[in-house]
Amino acid sequence: MNKSKPPLSDNKVSTFSGIITMNAFSLLSRFAATATLAAMALFSPLHAAAAELPDDQSYARLAQAQPADQADQLEVLEFFAYTCPYCAMFSPYVERWSQDLPEGTVIKRVPVAFNDSMSDLQRMYYTLEALNRLDLHNALFDTLHKDKQEVFDAQALTQWAVQQGIDEQEFTQAFNSFGVQTKANRANELVKRYQVEGTPTLAIGGRYITSPAMAQGYDEAIEIAQQLLDYSLQQAQ
Repeated sequence: MNKSKPPLSDNKVSTFSGIITMNAFSLLSRFAATATLAAMALFSPLHAAAAELPDDQSYARLAQAQPADQADQLEVLEFFAYTCPYCAMFSPYVERWSQDLPEGTVIKRVPVAFNDSMSDLQRMYYTLEALNRLDLHNALFDTLHKDKQEVFDAQALTQWAVQQGIDEQEFTQAFNSFGVQTKANRANELVKRYQVEGTPTLAIGGRYITSPAMAQGYDEAIEIAQQLLDYSLQQAQ
C-alpha cells in the first residue's frame, strides 16, 4: 500500500518560496551588475574610439614639428592675408570653430606678407592688436573686398584707422613700433617654418597643415582641422 507523502506545512511552503524568491533575486542582481559593468567598460574612455588622421590628400605633415609658444598649449595657426578674398570668406568659419575648442587649445592669427607690397597690411594686424582694436579685423576685410577700397599702404591704412575712431598719433606710433615690427618678423619666420605657400592655411599642433583648397571647401577644412586637432590632443596625452 503506497503511502502518499504528507503535504507541506504552511511554514515549510513559505520557507521554500522564500528560498526560490531569494535565489531568483540574487541571479537577477548578478545579471544586472554584470550588464552594468559591461556597459561601463564599453563606454569608458579606455574603450572610446581612437582619433584617426583624415584622408592623406586633405592635409600635409611637416617633416619637423614646430614648438608652440607655450609648452602647455596646443596651437592652431591661421595664416591669412588681408588682400586674400578667400581669407575674408574663411575667417567667420574659423571664428565659429574657435568658440568650441577644448581647454588648452589656442588659435592664433598669422598675417602673411609674400612680398614687400603686403608688408603694411601685415603690420596693420599687429597694430590693431597693439591698440586693442581687433574688433576691426573683419571690418578691414569688408573695406577691401566688399567696398573695394584700395587700403594697401601705410598712408591709406592710417586714414582708414582714423575713420574708425583711432587717434592718428597713437596709430602711427604703434604702426612704426619695434613691437609690431618684431611680430611681423616672427610671422615671416613662421611662414617659412610651416612652408606656407598660399592663404588661407591652418596649422594644427605644430605638425599638420590643411586649407580650404586641400580639403575642397570651407566647412570641409574645419572638419579636417578638427580631426587633426583631436588626433594631436590624443597623442599629447
